[in-house]
Formats: sequence, structure tokens, C-alpha cells
Amino acid sequence: MIDIVNFISNLAMPLIILIIVLYGFLEKKEVFDKFLEGAKDGIKIVVNIFPTLIGLFLAVGALRSSGIIDIIIQCLEPILHLINFPSEIMPLAILRPISGSSSIAIATDIMKNFGVDSQMGILASVIMGATETTLYTIAVYSSSVKIKKTRFVLIASLTADIVGIITSVVVCRFLS
Repeated sequence: MIDIVNFISNLAMPLIILIIVLYGFLEKKEVFDKFLEGAKDGIKIVVNIFPTLIGLFLAVGALRSSGIIDIIIQCLEPILHLINFPSEIMPLAILRPISGSSSIAIATDIMKNFGVDSQMGILASVIMGATETTLYTIAVYSSSVKIKKTRFVLIASLTADIVGIITSVVVCRFLS
């Protein structure tokens, strides 16, 4: 069964490309010219979102290196202890909506320290799957289509992330 899945996954992209070329040929379309037009449009989008990405990466770097996250966690620790929320997971909960690469690094660190099959390792994995890099996604999508007012999208998205994190903790506690 695994061999069949590997075979299909190895053929997926070449088959898709072949289907596109055959369809273009049957429809008498200039496939390569259409590809070049799409590539030009893609470059324009990258140029439009590049300043936003640079600002976001700079902000994440400053946030991580400044120690603000540790200060926030220390301030929240008494509350987290009262509601039985693991403080070890807080750096992931704080950075996950901001940066995918930072949250992957934190999740990997949690798994190295506690083990992949530990409650913390499983919780980190579930949080990674249950949440989104909200600020990054909103910044990229809204800047690519030049939307300036993202307040309501941001509130709804961060609410969904908070619900995802809390639900992850509850479900992982319930199942362990």
C-alpha cells in the first residue's frame, strides 16, 4: 500500500504538467506564452508583498531577540498555573500566529526537550496543526491585493488561533 502511495505521489506533478500541456495543445493555446504571462504576474506579486515580508521578518526577529516573550510568559505564569495551562507551550502559542519558521523552531525545541511522544511534544504538534500563521497570512494576502483595513479579519483570525490553542490543550489533556 505504501509503495502505491509513493508511486502515485512521485507521478503527481509530472502528470499534472502533462495534462496541462495536452489540454493547451488540444485547445490550440500557446502554453509556454501563458506560462510566461503567469510568471510575470507572479513576479509582480512578489515585488508588491516584499516590503511587507521584510517588515514582518524584522519584527519577529526583534521580538525573539529582545526577550519580550520571556517577560510576557513570566507575567502570565501565575494565571497559567491557576488555569492549569502549561507555560512551556506559551512561546509557541505567542509566536505561532506571527511566524511559521519561528514556531517550527520552538516546536522542535519542545520536542527535543520533552520528547516527541511526550504530552508537551504531542501538544506542540496539535497546536501547530490547529493554528495558522495569522499575521503572516493576512499581511501577504492583504498587501498583494492592496487591502488596507484588516482590523476585523485580524480579530477573527486571532480569535480562531486562541480557540485552536485552548482546544488543543483541552483535547490533549482529555486524550492522555
